[in-house]
Amino acid sequence: MEFNLNIYETMALVSLIFYMGKYIRNKFSILSKYCIPPSVVGGFIFAILILILKLTNIATVNLDTTLQELFMTAFFTSIGFTASLKILKQGGIKVVSFLGLAVLLVISQNIVGISLASMFNLEPLLGLCTASIPMIGGHGTAGSFGPLLESMGVNGATTVSIASATFGLIMGSLVGGFVARGLIHNHKIKTIHDENSTIPPEEVGDYNEENTNILSLKRLITGSSFLFIAMGFGSIISDFIQKTGLTFPSYIGAMLAAAIIRNIYDFTGKEVVEKEIETLGSLSLSFFLTMALMGLKLWQLFDLALPLMVMLIAQVLLVGLFAYIVTYRVMGKNYEAVVFASATCGFGMGATPNAIANMDELTNRYGFVHTPYFVVPIVGCLFIDFVNSAIITMFINFIS
Repeated sequence: MEFNLNIYETMALVSLIFYMGKYIRNKFSILSKYCIPPSVVGGFIFAILILILKLTNIATVNLDTTLQELFMTAFFTSIGFTASLKILKQGGIKVVSFLGLAVLLVISQNIVGISLASMFNLEPLLGLCTASIPMIGGHGTAGSFGPLLESMGVNGATTVSIASATFGLIMGSLVGGFVARGLIHNHKIKTIHDENSTIPPEEVGDYNEENTNILSLKRLITGSSFLFIAMGFGSIISDFIQKTGLTFPSYIGAMLAAAIIRNIYDFTGKEVVEKEIETLGSLSLSFFLTMALMGLKLWQLFDLALPLMVMLIAQVLLVGLFAYIVTYRVMGKNYEAVVFASATCGFGMGATPNAIANMDELTNRYGFVHTPYFVVPIVGCLFIDFVNSAIITMFINFIS
C-alpha cells in the first residue's frame, strides 16, 4: 500500500506531528530536561513508524517536501540578521575569546570526524555528519547539510546527522555537570556559594521560550519583508557563488545578504525588527525540523551502528576534554571559567539552551556569575551558526 500526500496534506500532517511531539515532551519531563525540541520528538516517532511499516511491507508514505527548503532558508536567513559586528564589538574580549574557542572546537570536531570515518573506510564526508554539523550546529544545521552531502553521493548523511544531533543534545547536558564538578573539586576552585551550605543560593531561572508576546502586524510584515528581500538577494549571491565551482549550502547567500543588511542598518543607526525576525525564523525552524525528521530513513543506520557509536563517543570525549583543559584555562582558571566550561559542553554537543541549562544547574548550586550569561548567548545565538556553516563548507570543498 502506498500513500502519496500533496503539499496541503503534508503540512497538515507535519502540524499534527509537531503538536504530538509537544504533547509527549510535556508528558515526559526527561525530554524537557535535555532540551529536546518537540519537532525532534514528533519527527522521530513518525520516522520509527515509517521504519516499522517498511520492514513489515505494510505501507509506504511519500510526503510533498516542497516547502522544506523554503522553511530552511527562512530560518538561516533569520540567523544572518543576528550577525551584528556592533554587538560583537560591545561584547569585549570575553566574547571574542569564547568565539575563538568555539571556532577551534568546530575545527577540532571536523578533523576528528573525518579521521575516524577514514579509519573505518567510510566516506570522509560522512565524518562531518558526526562532527560540527550536528554537534555545534544542532538539528537545524544537520537537516540542511545532510541533503547537501547526500546530493554529493554520501548515503545516509541526513539520517546520521540528525541521529548524531539528538545524541549530542542528551550527552551535552550529562557531561557538563561532570566537567564542572571535576574542575571545582580537582582545582579547589573558590565558588560564590558553598555547596554544603544550608542556605540555598539565589536561583536564576531557566532558559524558557516565551509563551506570551504582543503581536504587531506592522512589525511582522516588516520582519517578513526583511526575510524575503534577503532571501531574494541571497539567491543571486548563491548563483554567483556556485559559478566558482565551490560547494555551498543553498541558504549561504541568504545568510550573507541578511548579515549585510543588518550591518548596514546598524551603521546608519536604523532599527531591524529583531524579535519579529527571530519569531518567524523559529516558526520556520519548527516546521523544517519536523519535516526533516519525518523523512528520516532510519534503516540506513543499520550498517553504520558500530562506527557511528565510536565516532560519537570520540566527539563526547573531545568536547569534555576541550572544556576541561582549554576553555577553563583560556577563560581565566576561576569559578567563572568553570561556568564557561560547563556551557561549552552543552553548546559544543547540543545547543545554546543546553548551555544555559548547564549554567543554571551549576550557578543554582555554587552561586551566580554574570559574564557567562551575557557572553554565551551572544556567541551561541548570534555568531556560531554563521561561522560553523562557513567552516563546514571549507572542509567539504577541501575534501571533495
